[in-house]
Amino acid sequence: MRFAPLSLVPVLLLLLRWEQPFTEAMINPVDFLALQAIRKSLDDLPGSNFFDSWDFTGDPCSFAGVYCDGDNVTALNLGDPRAGSPGLSGRIDPAIGKLYALTELTIVPGRIIGSLPDTISHSKNLRFLAITRNFISGEIPASLGELRGLGTLDLSYNQLTGSVPPSIGSLPELSNLILCHNHLNGSLPRFFSQTLTRIDLKSNNLTGAISPTSLPPSLQYLSLGWNQLTGPVNQVLLRLNQLSYLDLSLNRFTGAIPGQIFAFPITNLQLQRNFFYGAVQPANQVTIATVDLSFNRFSGEISPLLSSVQNLYLNNNRFTGQVPVTFVDRLLASGIQTLYLQHNFLTGIQISPAADIPVSSSLCLQYNCMVPPVQTPCPVKAGPQKTRPTTQCNEWRG
Repeated sequence: MRFAPLSLVPVLLLLLRWEQPFTEAMINPVDFLALQAIRKSLDDLPGSNFFDSWDFTGDPCSFAGVYCDGDNVTALNLGDPRAGSPGLSGRIDPAIGKLYALTELTIVPGRIIGSLPDTISHSKNLRFLAITRNFISGEIPASLGELRGLGTLDLSYNQLTGSVPPSIGSLPELSNLILCHNHLNGSLPRFFSQTLTRIDLKSNNLTGAISPTSLPPSLQYLSLGWNQLTGPVNQVLLRLNQLSYLDLSLNRFTGAIPGQIFAFPITNLQLQRNFFYGAVQPANQVTIATVDLSFNRFSGEISPLLSSVQNLYLNNNRFTGQVPVTFVDRLLASGIQTLYLQHNFLTGIQISPAADIPVSSSLCLQYNCMVPPVQTPCPVKAGPQKTRPTTQCNEWRG
C-alpha cells in the first residue's frame, strides 16, 4: 500500500490554501487528516481499485466516495458499490469521528475486521450508518445513542456480540434498524421512535419475552426469526396493525395468536416452528399471499377463510375435522399454489381421486386420520407414512 506521507510542509500549504480565497472547494484540515488516517487503515481487496483516486496531493472532495458541502465532508461511501465488487479490507480508524459534519457513512461488503469505533458518535449529524457483510466484531457502542438524528442503522451480516444497547431504542428519529445475522444476545430493548418502520434482528441469539409496549405501532416490517425469544406475543401484535411483513419463526413463542393479524396489510406471515397453540380464527377472508403456521400446536378445525391464501403451510400441528371444500375449489382453479396439511389429525377432504390438480400447485395430505384420496408428491421430510396410526387418532378424539 503506497500513499504520500503526511509531513509538516503539505499541512502548512493546506492551511495557507484554506485561509485564502479560492474558486474550487478545498477541504478543511481536520477532515483532511481524518481521511488520511482512514485511508491508512483500509485497503482494496484484490480486484478492487476504489482507492486509486485517493491522491492526497489533490482535493479530497474529488475522491471516490467522498462528498463535501463547502469545506466539510458530509458523506463517505467507502468501496465500489457495484454488485460483485470485492470490497475493502482492514479496520475502521477512530479518526472517522473527526468528520464532524458527516451525515452518511456506508462501507460495502468486504473483509473489514475489528470493532466499530466509539468515536463515530462524535459525528453528531450522522443520519445514515450502514456497514454490512463484513467481519465487524465486538459490541455495538452504546454511544451511538448520542446520534439523535440517526434514521438508519444497518450493521447486518457481521460478527457483533453483546446486547442491543437500550440507547439505540431511545433514538428519536430511528426509522430502520437492521442488525440481522450477527451474534447478538440479551433481550429486545424498548423502542421509543414513533417513526420506526423496520426492525430486522433475524438470526441472532436474542432471549426473553417481548414487552407489549416495547415496539411502536408505526412498524411495517418486523423480522425476529431464528432467535430464542419466549413468551406470548398476542398483546404485542395487536398494536402493530400497520405490518406488511412479520417473521417470528424459529423461536420459543407461546400462546394464541390474535385473529385480527390476518386483517393487517401483511403480504408474508411467518410464524412457523414455535409453540403457538389454540384455534386460528380470522374474522374475514384472508388476503395474505403466504402464511406459514407449520410446526406449532394449533388445533381446532381449519377456517375456510384461509382458502384465499396462495401459499398456506399448516403442516405439523393438531388441526382436526374436514378440510373445507373451498380449499379444493381454489386448488383446482390454480388459486392455491401450496397447501401443506400433512402431520395433523384431519379426517377427510372432498376431492375426487381422479381430480386434475394443476402442475403449478402442491398438495400434501399424508399422516392424517384419513387415507389421502389423491396421491400427490410431498416433501421428503413428511416421511413415508401415508396415514397416522389409528391409535393416535382415537387418543386424540378421546
